[in-house]
Order: sequence, then structure tokens, then C-alpha cells
Amino acid sequence: MIKALTSIDNQVRAKRLAMVPMPLLLLPVLLLTGCGWFGGDDLDPNAPAELVEFEHTTQLKRIWRTSVGASSGVVPLNIAPVYNAGKVYIADRKGEIFIVAANNGKVEQRIDSKLRISAGPEVSGGLILVGTVDGEVFAFDSAGGSVRWRAPVSSEVLSKPILHDGVVVVRCIDGRIFGFDAITGVRRWLYDRNVPLLTLRGNSPPLARGGVIYVGYDGGEVIALRANDGTLIWEQPVSTREGKTDLERLADIDGDMAIVASDLYVSSSKGRLAALSLQSGRIQWVKDVGSAKGLDVSRTRLALADSNSQVWLVDRINSATLWKQDKLFNRDVTRPSFYLNFTVVGDVEGYLHLIDTESGEFAARDRLDSDGISRAPLVIGTDMFIYTDAGNLYLYRAGAAI
Repeated sequence: MIKALTSIDNQVRAKRLAMVPMPLLLLPVLLLTGCGWFGGDDLDPNAPAELVEFEHTTQLKRIWRTSVGASSGVVPLNIAPVYNAGKVYIADRKGEIFIVAANNGKVEQRIDSKLRISAGPEVSGGLILVGTVDGEVFAFDSAGGSVRWRAPVSSEVLSKPILHDGVVVVRCIDGRIFGFDAITGVRRWLYDRNVPLLTLRGNSPPLARGGVIYVGYDGGEVIALRANDGTLIWEQPVSTREGKTDLERLADIDGDMAIVASDLYVSSSKGRLAALSLQSGRIQWVKDVGSAKGLDVSRTRLALADSNSQVWLVDRINSATLWKQDKLFNRDVTRPSFYLNFTVVGDVEGYLHLIDTESGEFAARDRLDSDGISRAPLVIGTDMFIYTDAGNLYLYRAGAAI
């Protein structure tokens, strides 16, 4: 029944989970899902839509599957696979970091950090970077697995650290951003900013380009910081915190942003999608559709899934809607990823859906794990790596047309 809650309700509830006694936690769940308990799922407006049948126009080929650690657990964490030099790196909530051969799924190395990892990994400059629930950032040697350095930060880390221009940038849940020397781990700068009292559980991963760090905030703003010293260059509101209730006022930018040429694309939980100038932060256009899970961009197209799991394809130049796929309603789909000629998402019941990017129609589907898929597929060329909530890593490829 918990899966019947909306995505936003889940994230807000998860942020308070550690502070709420279990009997009190169950009460709002029972109230919100009362129809499911007493009247059947057909009366529950938040129930996932039934999957529609369609004629497959391509094949989904499962190449391998590897178990890589503990399942996600109740509280969502920003742990996702990354690819580097023929290997896939993934961590689990119990602190193990797995290095997997991308071609065959063999676990080549396992680092048992014994940390409560909450974000990462990021692999760059010979380092494996992770953030923890306990407010620390760790840099491991990507070859031997030893700890190069560790540094305290002010609170839990919910977005993966990044490395840019010799600086490791770490965003914390309390709004502070730290810059550490990539070699020594010595703190070089700190940017401090307040966040609203009530926000979704999660933080937008920082983006970097040309010596500048771009960060989305819980109040609906985007900021640009100089990478070498953390100086604020510009800030731009994308969404405003307006509404009668706390939920209506949520405006978090928690998902992936994207940079193409001189433009920054960002989506917020308030239902706003915007294109900003990288240089000035000036808004190029705004569209009334958005998502807390972020977006993906390919050439002149932009894909996102809104709060009801409707998948949108938008022209990134003029914001025109190219199509909307609404047959995954309330299935809590992942951020879409572009893959070859397809737009791909996973869902709460563990299905992987391939959508034809030209037509918006379903092309293929396969079920991986019943525990669900909450991380966007990682696309590297003709490969799709999917990490499921059961703790399994898959490699899929699309085959020839049927």
C-alpha cells in the first residue's frame, strides 16, 4: 500500500522518517491509502495505471545481471551507477562499493568502506567520491581502493560529489556547498545558503562547465558559483514558493539538470521547466510542466516525467510539446534517458519501458525486479545499465526490429 502514495508524498515522508515514531508514521499512511485498505485498489486515485498491451517493434536483450549489494531500503538515497573506462561503479547503503566489468558483469573489485553512503559514487581524476548520511565526503583511490582523504561537512550529503578544475564540490542537505582540494582534501571554500523548513528529500546534483558550478536549490532557485573560490556569479528563481499548504509551496529543484551549448535546462517539483543562459542566468523560456526527478537532453529534444509519471518530449529550442505519453500514470517512473532512437524509463513495479522517440508510442517492455526501479537507466553508447531497488545491476541492449 505504501507504493500507492504519490512520489512527492513519499519523499516528504522519508525526510521525516528517522524522527517519527512508527505508530505515528502509520497513521497518515492509513489515511492516505484508506481506499486501498477498505474499498479496493480500483477506488484509489494514486494506484499505478494498468499496463496496456502493445505490439513490440524492437527486442530488449538482457546481456547480464549481477547482484551488487543491499537493496535500497525504506529511505531513498541518491546512489546510482556511473561508468568510467570500461567499468561500472556502484555503491550500496551498507557501504560497499562495487567495480563491475561493463562487458560481462563480473565484479572485479569490492571496497567495504563500512560507511553509511547516501550519495555517489562519482569517478573522476583517479578518485571514487561518495557522501554519507553522517555528513562526510570520502575520496578513495580508484585503482587500489584505499582512502586518499576524508573531510567533514555540515550535514547529510544527498547529491553526488563532483570534481571540476581540481576542486571536489559537495552539496549538503542544509544548503551549504563545500569546495575541497582534490589532492589533499583541504577545504578551499564554503557557500552558505538557507533552505526552506519543509522540502523534498533529495538535492540536485551540481553541474560544472568552464570553471563554474551550477546548483539547483530547494526554494526553486538556480545559482552559479566560481569553482576556484565559491564566489556567487548569479542566481535565478525558476519557481516560487506559493500555495495554501506546505505541499503546494514545495518548489524543489532536486533532479538532474542539463547543459547544452550555452543553455542550462532545469525542472522543478512545482511544475516548471526552464531554459537559462549559462552566462547570466537569464530565463530563455518557461513551460508549465516539471518534475522533481530532473530531465535528459538529446540534440534538440528534452525528456522528463511529470509528478503523475506522464512522460513528455519537448523541443528544447522553443519549449513546444512534441508528444506526451500518459499510459504510465502514477507508476512512479524514473527520470527518462535517451537511448538510441528511444526514450527509456523504469517504474515502481520493476518494468523497463522503451518509447519510440519519434512517435511517443511504446516499442518494447521487460520486467527486471518486482522491487522496482527508481534510478534512471545509465546509457553508454548502445548499452543500458539499470540498477534496481533489489540491489541488482543489469546490462540491456535493444535488438533488431521484430
